[in-house]
Amino acid sequence: MQLHSSAIANAPTGWRRLLAIMASELHPDEYASLLSPIRHSQLLAAKRAVMIVNRARFIALLFTILTPLWCVVDYFVFPHELWLKLAAIRLLASAAFVALVLFYKPRSNISAHHAFRAVFTLFLIPCLFYLASRHLLASFTLTGISDTIASGYTFLPFVLIAGLSIFPLSVLENLMLASLILIAQLASIMLRLDDQSWASFLSAFWLLILLTGISTLAGISQLAFMVALVRQAVRDPLTACFTRRSGKELLNLQFAISCRSKTPLALAFVDLDHFKLVNDRYGHEAGDLVLQQAAAAIMQVLRAGDMLVRWGGEEFLIIMPDTDIHQAESALTRLRLTGLGKRMDGENITASIGITERLLDKVSDQHALIELSDHRMYLAKEQGRNRIVKEG
Repeated sequence: MQLHSSAIANAPTGWRRLLAIMASELHPDEYASLLSPIRHSQLLAAKRAVMIVNRARFIALLFTILTPLWCVVDYFVFPHELWLKLAAIRLLASAAFVALVLFYKPRSNISAHHAFRAVFTLFLIPCLFYLASRHLLASFTLTGISDTIASGYTFLPFVLIAGLSIFPLSVLENLMLASLILIAQLASIMLRLDDQSWASFLSAFWLLILLTGISTLAGISQLAFMVALVRQAVRDPLTACFTRRSGKELLNLQFAISCRSKTPLALAFVDLDHFKLVNDRYGHEAGDLVLQQAAAAIMQVLRAGDMLVRWGGEEFLIIMPDTDIHQAESALTRLRLTGLGKRMDGENITASIGITERLLDKVSDQHALIELSDHRMYLAKEQGRNRIVKEG
C-alpha cells in the first residue's frame, strides 16, 4: 500500500484533484484502490466480486431472453437466407449467455479473478456477435427498412460501453474491457466488415472513446463508494481493528485458503488482564484508552498479512495466515516483551493469550479453531494470567 500511496502522492495535481472530487468519501491512502484491484483488501475484494458476478449474471439473463426475441424483427425485414444466418448466431450467443449464468455462480469465497472473467465473458460474447452480424449484413445489399434496421446493429458497441458503468470497476479494469469493445469496432472497419465511410467511422469511434471516459468515471465512483462503505462496516471505530462480524468473514476466507493450499494458519485469542478493574476504578474513558493502546501495540508486532479483530469487550483475535505455532508464539512473546501499554495506575497492561494452529491441532473447521484458542486463553488465566498457552 505504501508503494501505491506514494505513486498517488507523486501523481499530477490535476489527477489528485479529480480523485478528490470523484471520491471525496475516501482517505488519500485509499485512492490507489481506484486504479487497480491489486491492493484491495480481502473483504472488499470478496464483496465486490460477488456484486460483479451477480450483476453480470443478471445482464446475461436479460440478453438470453432479448437476443433471440429480436429474431422476430429480423424475420419481417431481412431476406430469408440472411434471417436464418442471423438467427443462428443469435441462438449461439444466447447459449453462451446461458452458460455464463449457469457456470459463474456467486459464492462467499469467490476471487476477484473469477469475477473479472465473468464480466469479461459477458462483454466478449456480444463483441463476437457484433463482428459476425456485421460480416453477414455486409454480404447482402439492403435498402429501405432493411437498411435502417441493419444500421441499428452498429449501435451495439455504444450499448456495451455504456453497460460498463453499472459495475464497480477500477480504472485498469474499465480500460481493459473498453479496449475489447474498441478493438471489435476497429476490426469491423479494418477487415472491411463495415460499409460506412472513414469519416463517419472516426466520428463514431471518437464518441466511443468519450463514452469510455464517462463509464470509467461512473465505475470508479461506484467503487469509491463501496470502498468507503466496506471500511466503515468492517473497522471498529475505537481501536481501528476489524469488527467481530468482518473478522468471522476473514477467518472463513483464510481457513478455506489454508485448507486448499495445505498451509498453516495460526490463531491467537488475546484477553486483557484485569480490564474490569480499570473500568471500575477510572471509568470507561480510561478503559477505552487501554483498549486503544493494546490494539496499537499488537498491530506493531503483526506482519502485513496478519489481521487483528476486536472480538468483544477486551478480547482480541489475531489471524495469522501461513504461520506455524512457533512463529506465532515468537511474535506474541515479542509482544509481551515490548508491552501493551500502561494503565492509569502506572501498571503494565498485560494479557492472557491462547494460540492454536490448524495443521498442528488438526481442527475440522474455523469454529473449532476459535473455540480451542478461547479455551487455551482461559487456561492462561487459570495459570496466573500474563502468559501464552499453546497446549491443552
